[in-house]
Formats: sequence, structure tokens, C-alpha cells
Amino acid sequence: MQPAVLNRRILKWSLGAAAALLLPLINPNPYHLDVLTTALLYGLLALGLNLIVGLTGVLHLGYAAFFAIGAYTYGLLSIRLGCPFWLGWIPSAAVAGLFGVALGVPALRVRGDYLAIVTLGFGEIVRITLTNLDRFTGGPNGLVGIAHPVLWTPRGAMDFGVASMPYYYLVCVATALAAGLSVRLSRSRIGRAWIAIREDELAASCAGVPVLELKLAAQGCGGAIAGVAGAIFAAKQGAITPDSFDFILSVMVLAMVVLGGLGSIRGAVIGALLLGSLPELLRGFEQYRMLIFGLSMIIVMRLRPQGLFGGFQRGSRNAAA
Repeated sequence: MQPAVLNRRILKWSLGAAAALLLPLINPNPYHLDVLTTALLYGLLALGLNLIVGLTGVLHLGYAAFFAIGAYTYGLLSIRLGCPFWLGWIPSAAVAGLFGVALGVPALRVRGDYLAIVTLGFGEIVRITLTNLDRFTGGPNGLVGIAHPVLWTPRGAMDFGVASMPYYYLVCVATALAAGLSVRLSRSRIGRAWIAIREDELAASCAGVPVLELKLAAQGCGGAIAGVAGAIFAAKQGAITPDSFDFILSVMVLAMVVLGGLGSIRGAVIGALLLGSLPELLRGFEQYRMLIFGLSMIIVMRLRPQGLFGGFQRGSRNAAA
């Protein structure tokens, strides 16, 4: 990469990070911060799904299941064992990643519509299982009393509680780390192999690329990122129910990835920010906001079917940025 191009990218990311850090000081409105926190949490989910769908080309319609697994893992550890958030997110990521690999072993042997049906079924199985395991998960009522994060400072312990600003910064850091990891992966040998599988799986296999192993790796990485998002969500809400992780959530996250551009990392984040905040921005048009929301999606997909940041240099190293 040329130094001038690299410097421009560093400047863009630096300006974006500075804007994100200064925003709560410019606009400390708790409602606005809460909307942005939710949108950034969607961005974290979109980054994980982008590894599976965008880079590897594996259609997944049950991604909310990994989100649920991460949330319930931290919720159970917090309630049953008193595990703090700063330790609880690690097993949440690990368990969700392992479920991603476990799902991939049988599911990735089928392709196309059949794979979509299998992943959709997995998402519904997880949600229904969480609903029916009353003894462990609280059934339809879910888990209540999940501990919020507590940050130790020189002045003493600071409980995040229900304040919006600490969660905003927490999700900003998590999303930035996930974006950085995605960039590194996309530019590595593994990322180039993922792109090769997406473009032509048969050709990649003939060239010696271990297709199944790399698809499992993408499932594991994407599931782990969703597990982290689930732990943050459970810690922020303090209570979770199975209804929070339905099929509609999987479709919304997939729409965010498609809107931003398949394989584009900044596209996944920006697509999540747009779709995550647009319904709230249209709240003043309560009767028509979902109609406007749907029309906006149709117009964007009609004018730019490859997504906002997709299709510039398909398959190249710059396409992932």
C-alpha cells in the first residue's frame, strides 16, 4: 500500500475515533447516547456476520443464536457464580465461537438454500430451547438480576448501572477492536483464502485451500464476536428473554451487512449505524416510519445493489476496508 493512501486511511480512522470519543461531551443526551449504543452494538454484530457472509460467502440466517448464547452464558455466570463482566465476556465469546464451529461441522457440507434453511433452523432451535429450559434459563421470563459492569478507579468502584455514557464507550471500544481484528484477518492469508472461497469455492479447493476448515474458522470467529456482543447486551440490560433473539434480528443484521457492502468492514459498521438509528430518527412519523424505512432500503438497493461500500475492488485487499 502506498504511504499516501495509508496516511489518508489513518487520518480518516483517527478523525472517526476522535468524533466518537467527543460525541458524548458535545451531546450528553442519555436517549441519544442509548440509541447510538444500540446501533454500535448492531455494528459489532454486523462485523461478526461480515466475516461469515461478506468475506467467506456463507449465507447465515440464524446469527442471532450466537448473540443469544453469549448473552445467556454471561447471564448464567453472573447470576449463578457471581462472575464479573470483565471475566464473563471471555467464556461468552468462547462458548458462542464453539457453537459456531459445532454448527458448521454438519451444516457446511450443504450449500445454497439448504444451508440457509439449516442456519435458520439452528437459530430457532436455540431460541426455543432457551424458552423451554425453565430450570436453567428462566423460560419465557428469561434471566433477571444480571450484574452490570463495575470499573475500578483510583476513586473507588464505578458501577455502570443504567447510565448511557459508560456503555457507549464500552461498545465503541469493542467495535473498534472487532473492526481492527477484521481488517487484520481480511489482509492475512486466511482472509485472502476466505475471499477466494467466496469468489469460487471449487477453484479455491483445487488450488489447495482447505475449504471446510476455513469456513469453520469463519463461523468460529463470527460466533465469538457475537458472543462478546451478547455479553455486553446482557450486562447493559440487566435482564434478557428469548424473545430478544428472534429471526427478525438475524435478518436485520444481515440487511446491515448487505447495505454496507458484502466484505466491507467500514460498510458493515456504517450500515448498522444507519439501520440501527433510522427507525428512531423517523419516530416523529410514527404511522409511516416503517414505510419510509422500507422504501429507503428499496431505493438504496435499487440504485446501488452492491451496497454502499461494496464492489469498488471486488476480491482485492482494499475491498475489505
